[in-house]
Amino acid sequence: MFRTVWMFVAIALLSAAVCVGQEPGSVQVTFKEWAVATKNAFPHDPLATADGAIWYTGQGASLLGRIDPQTGTIREYRTRTPNSGPHGLTADAAGNIWFTANSAGYIGELDPKTGAITEFKLPYPNARDPHTPIFDHKGVLWFTVQAGNRIGRIVPRTGEVKLVAVPTAYALPYGIAVNSKGVPFFAEFGSNRIGSIDPDTMSIHEFVLPDAASRPRRIGISSDDAIWFSDYSRGSLGRFDPKTGTTREWPSPGGPGSQPYGITVLDDIVWYSESGVRPNTLVRFDPRSQKFQTWPIPSGGGVVRNMMPTADGKLVLAESGVGKVALVEAR
Repeated sequence: MFRTVWMFVAIALLSAAVCVGQEPGSVQVTFKEWAVATKNAFPHDPLATADGAIWYTGQGASLLGRIDPQTGTIREYRTRTPNSGPHGLTADAAGNIWFTANSAGYIGELDPKTGAITEFKLPYPNARDPHTPIFDHKGVLWFTVQAGNRIGRIVPRTGEVKLVAVPTAYALPYGIAVNSKGVPFFAEFGSNRIGSIDPDTMSIHEFVLPDAASRPRRIGISSDDAIWFSDYSRGSLGRFDPKTGTTREWPSPGGPGSQPYGITVLDDIVWYSESGVRPNTLVRFDPRSQKFQTWPIPSGGGVVRNMMPTADGKLVLAESGVGKVALVEAR
């Protein structure tokens, strides 16, 4: 289905504090927000593709959506299996869109040219909730299985699916990213640990964070292969260095209850959203100056569960509770 929706453009050129914990600064940002085509679709994760499109998973309506930012036109693709609960998504080198069917225990591959979806069923009964997917440098798809407490791998050219259990019980593997060496790292939202998985042997190594109360939810990786994580439970931003095993932390501007969530690293600047403040904020952290800057999200955010950079240096955000997807440009 094709629909052109009214594009709501909100420009935030903010330097003064307007909400609790907001930090001023010299960077200016512009938000463009689009309402998704289907009401109550609950856009969970965003994806910026090489052709300039913005994709999102409509978890509540069992669909994927594609926005053309130039025209505001939206095309929706329904899943083959009803109530699949598409959650995370990523794209392969050929432009196919892969998603995790969080409510139906499979990984889906969508061909945007034909609308055809291939389903890769997970081989363990308790692997019912695949969570976040990402491709490594060799074109292998890695994904977390949250309640199933596993990390999975799909080799697309063979269709081979393999999963391994995370050593810590109830670790709730959540966000995942791949470093410059092709090694996947993941956050353990149910514990105070960051995990890595050997791409050849699939053996898992866990790194314990200093504070037992830490609950890393999503992660990003900078050019030095440091792991940046949103500590959801403690309202802080963390940096873990796998080479030295050291961890540094900074209190998030919104305070201990700010619930940092979606996070990414763009040109070694850390961006994330605070989901526990109203409105949600977009936060910028410069590791060189160790300074924060924050902006309220115009629509309120509705909890930004994930974000990622575009090829031309912008950010895309999914705003679940308000049913919108945002494109952010910083100057």
